[in-house]
Amino acid sequence: MMMMKPKTLLPIAAFVIACAPGAFAQHDQHGAAPPDAIGSASVKFQTSCAAVVKDDFNKGVALLHSFWFPEAIKMFEGILARDPDCAMAHWGIALSNWGNPFGGLKQGRTIELTKASIDKAPTTGSPTPRERGYIQAVGQLVSSGDPGSHAARIGAYETAMEQVSRDNPSDTEARIFYALAVAQTASPADKTYAKNLKAAGILEPLFRQMPTHPGLAHYIIHAYDAPPLAEKALVAARKYASLAPAIPHALHMPSHTFTRLGYWKESIETNRRSAAAAVKSSGGAGEELHALDYQTYAYLQIAQDKAARAVVDHAIAVVGGAEGAAAGAAGAGAFAVAAIPARYALERGAWAEAAALPARPANTPFTEAITHFARALGAARSGNPAAATADIDRLAALRDKLRDAKDAYWTEQVDIQRRVARAWQTFAEGRKDEAIAQLGAAADAEDATDKSAISPGPLAPARELFGYMLLEAGKPREALAAFEATMKKEPNRFRGLYGGASAAAAAGDRARATAYYKMLLEVAKESDTQRPELQQAKKYLGS
Repeated sequence: MMMMKPKTLLPIAAFVIACAPGAFAQHDQHGAAPPDAIGSASVKFQTSCAAVVKDDFNKGVALLHSFWFPEAIKMFEGILARDPDCAMAHWGIALSNWGNPFGGLKQGRTIELTKASIDKAPTTGSPTPRERGYIQAVGQLVSSGDPGSHAARIGAYETAMEQVSRDNPSDTEARIFYALAVAQTASPADKTYAKNLKAAGILEPLFRQMPTHPGLAHYIIHAYDAPPLAEKALVAARKYASLAPAIPHALHMPSHTFTRLGYWKESIETNRRSAAAAVKSSGGAGEELHALDYQTYAYLQIAQDKAARAVVDHAIAVVGGAEGAAAGAAGAGAFAVAAIPARYALERGAWAEAAALPARPANTPFTEAITHFARALGAARSGNPAAATADIDRLAALRDKLRDAKDAYWTEQVDIQRRVARAWQTFAEGRKDEAIAQLGAAADAEDATDKSAISPGPLAPARELFGYMLLEAGKPREALAAFEATMKKEPNRFRGLYGGASAAAAAGDRARATAYYKMLLEVAKESDTQRPELQQAKKYLGS
């Protein structure tokens, strides 16, 4: 299968080959599911707990490895009911309460629950020295309730798990949890990807030895969840869903890789299965909404707008209607509730529709910011720059809230959104050179970081928006460079391909314009809507 390398823009001829039908062929992810459907048969976690709970403990760890935290807690609580002296069951509950290690800054309630669980472990039964190492490591995660110490605490956890792994060289699970700890501390600003590659270096040899272990496949996807690394995760991504087919997150997780590489149909299918599994599990709306966000994003890239609209309507219904959406979900689910309707407007270039999105408070400042960014961008781009002011001001206030909460990552992300919106407002006000400088700086800032794991991508990539601004300002060659930079990072995005084709055509580069328009039509060959961009592509290629 030929594909576009995330960080290498192929020559034009290769681009045309890459968009041939085979480039978008779908691959079987299903395979033969293990009998327990959660992958526990490959998990061998040794404990001093009673022999009667051994299999259930392995199931609990398998659930942990696939981030099915509510079910993991139930499993570990059941173990304690049968063996009250099982100290490591408290360890399992604590890590489950901690939740997704890639979910960002942990708030007070999460820290409290994790600490309450792990504090019980040392005095439960008689944990072995190895078990005490695991317990003490988790204790590092909750050594302080100050959100500002989050980075230091996860760094201390990484160091502690490294020691557990060294002290117990035959403990495969220790190496796996250590690798996860390494990946958890990776900085989105580190473009050497040192931590990602270190984690992958631990996981890859183990995955070759144990190709059915769910944690290995899962964490390899996370380790390589960056534009220049994503292709390295394809084997694990295509394997993982078959290892734990009952778990919503296991079915969703391959789409992190598929999204990075622009494999939209594969992303749609695996997220469709994830959402269905989430409904079947009755585990709350969060997992379903997270899958629906990725599914919406993928539908919009292939111009299946009717299918995307159906997902938007379903997502709102899941949380009880638009007015209840903000309070109806948490974490990645809350992000999805805000992001899905915003994506639906922005990815279609429906600027007036974006400007009219209902603004409502959400459960965190960065989820609330999503709607205000979409509204501000929509107002500015639909010719009403004055209407963007209130939303831009709100973005500044939300940024300040995040700064006060010591959440450095989301402080920067929301400020980038504010800067992008302000640049388009400036452009709409007629100060084009000033706007270009503003948006170019915002794009540089976004390029220096990376998206959160809870999102398939930025609501609107700043570099891509920069390309459109340059194009509208009559600078097609500069615009083409911006679009091609976006295509390296986020291949097969509809608006990136269309922008690149339009810029190339305006610059008189017929070869590139032809190649990009052909790619656009190939990506959207199963569209359910005749977008104007597709009509323009056909017109250009027919001329």
